[in-house]
Amino acid sequence: MTNKGPYYITTAIAYTSGKPHIGNSYEIVLADAIARFKRQEGYDVFFQTGTDEHGQKIELKAAEAGISPKEFVDGVAGEIKAVCDCLNTSYDKFIRTTDTDHEKQVQKIFKKLYDQGDIYKGAYEGMYCTPCESFWTESQLKDGKCPDCGREVKPAKEEAYFFKMSKYADRLIDYINTHPEFIQPVSRKNEMMNNFLLPGLQDLCVSRTSFKWGIPVDFDDRHVVYVWLDALTNYITGIGYDADGNSTEQYKKYWPADLHLIGKDIVRFHTIYWPIFLMALGEPLPKKVFGHPWLLSGDGKMSKSLGNVLYADDLAAFFGVDAVRYFMIHEMPYENDGSISWNLMTERINTDLANVLGNLVNRTISMSNKYFDGVVSNKNAREEVDADLINVATSTYAKVEAKMNELRVADALTEIFNLFKRCNKYIDETAPWVLAKDEAKKDRLATVLYNLTEGIMMGASMLKPFLPETADRIAAQMNASLRDFDTLGEFGLYPDGNKVTDTPTPLFARLDIKDVLAEAERIAAIQKAAAAAEEGSTEGTKEDAADKAESDGIDLEPKPTVSYDDFAKLQFQVGEILACEEVKKSRKLLCSQVKVGSKTLQIVSGIKSQYTPEEMVGKKVMVLTNLAPATLAGIESQGMLICAEDEKGALALLVPENPMPSGAEIC
Repeated sequence: MTNKGPYYITTAIAYTSGKPHIGNSYEIVLADAIARFKRQEGYDVFFQTGTDEHGQKIELKAAEAGISPKEFVDGVAGEIKAVCDCLNTSYDKFIRTTDTDHEKQVQKIFKKLYDQGDIYKGAYEGMYCTPCESFWTESQLKDGKCPDCGREVKPAKEEAYFFKMSKYADRLIDYINTHPEFIQPVSRKNEMMNNFLLPGLQDLCVSRTSFKWGIPVDFDDRHVVYVWLDALTNYITGIGYDADGNSTEQYKKYWPADLHLIGKDIVRFHTIYWPIFLMALGEPLPKKVFGHPWLLSGDGKMSKSLGNVLYADDLAAFFGVDAVRYFMIHEMPYENDGSISWNLMTERINTDLANVLGNLVNRTISMSNKYFDGVVSNKNAREEVDADLINVATSTYAKVEAKMNELRVADALTEIFNLFKRCNKYIDETAPWVLAKDEAKKDRLATVLYNLTEGIMMGASMLKPFLPETADRIAAQMNASLRDFDTLGEFGLYPDGNKVTDTPTPLFARLDIKDVLAEAERIAAIQKAAAAAEEGSTEGTKEDAADKAESDGIDLEPKPTVSYDDFAKLQFQVGEILACEEVKKSRKLLCSQVKVGSKTLQIVSGIKSQYTPEEMVGKKVMVLTNLAPATLAGIESQGMLICAEDEKGALALLVPENPMPSGAEIC
């Protein structure tokens, strides 16, 4: 096969705050399918993944565990790598941001940007509330006191380094407008332009002094490099970039990256911050950034205390690695979120894998053994019905390739299974068991079985990037090699007279839903026990406490009665959280970008104690959309997220019980 040149693909690096659940694992499998496909097309692929290991959250978690931050991230990074390996992913490098060579280059990058004037030392300045660890302007104070807790405030200043984002904003806008393929899908591009770039960029804080677990700024060791300048640069440091101009041949070969594959929640960082950093360094921008949707469990909320967290290794141990890979790839739409559960997994395995594919291979091999002692011969006794099968078989690769080029990976896999379905239909059309009763039709029977074997082998060859073990098992049972992609436009290359295996082995067993749900309950019990143990109390988990509070009931001081006309003025709608980040000047606030119908609202909420930004993304929530805008911690809030609160101050967002579209009216 002709060498088509280098192809560099990356995933986002996983944050080492804990073991990744199935939604986090989707990305590595998606990237692996693309990387494997490109290799089989003839590209020289370099596939990088890894872990993001610095930050205040890690420092706090390590302290809670009674170990050093390095010990903590070593353990979690090992878990993340084990999940990647469990899913049979073919990455070429697993980078860690605690790698010495990465840390050294980040320091050199920071110094280079500082020396050329892109990074400057500044400060957060204002009235400081010590208990809240928050800065406020005079106008934000309430009666001269902290608007969050009501305590006294004092004038204070916190030193930090900032990156001049606005210096490169116009250049980035022009680049995006002239490179329509840069941000995919297009909806992500529109969001970045309309919500962030066009309104104007603020300078970005790129150092911190409030914690120590980070890469030190080597010329000012009170500061550590803040997360995004550290994390994003892994894409170049991992392949040999050197800020002094001595980059490796590997870097020169593979950069710019062909594809950054990331979750939709971090598109802004990869399509605004990262390109601007690269522009400042004088390096070319990646060719494409694809923000994929989320794979959610049920209603999207996963919690150990609920016992519903799905982990890839648990699912792979029960269903098999390729079954999990198939589900994750096949069930994810191009732009919208997908859903996974034990029930859905069982249904898909039984229908597609056990029936469509497994039964097809088993029947074909069994009939070859029954009628011809396993010998597959092409007697060229073709009839009109063969033409459609051959046409489908020889045209499938072009369809798969087109879908893969558009990153419609689920659709590509569907095209392959359409070929397998066509083979099954061909069995019904030709009825080999009827042909076997007539000696005069022996050559026709042989031709039918040859056509089936060839169709299966062509499908298995295309299946290799998605379900590698299954493709190899099919080839082994057919006693033949998988085909090169550049031969898949030709029908009839299966060796004439070849002998298949004597006894076919089922590729996928049909599952009994009772056995599946029993396993789900077993794992749920383990998770609940672990969650209770982590709480360190026999009172149970936070959710248990919330349940108890609910059963006891809470009486509130009644407010004045309102008329229906007053209530009708309020507009409540379902919103989807597209992105979320901490408000740096506040201990309590999160800032969310909330899609409501065709609009995106920026909403600031005091829910930081209950939700992390990562947990927020993808949630469907109840939004008050016609609330007058207000400024909180210097940020405009354009609505309100509706929560319930118990007597202890614990908050829970109100979410729809059943799937509802963004913008749906709540009445």
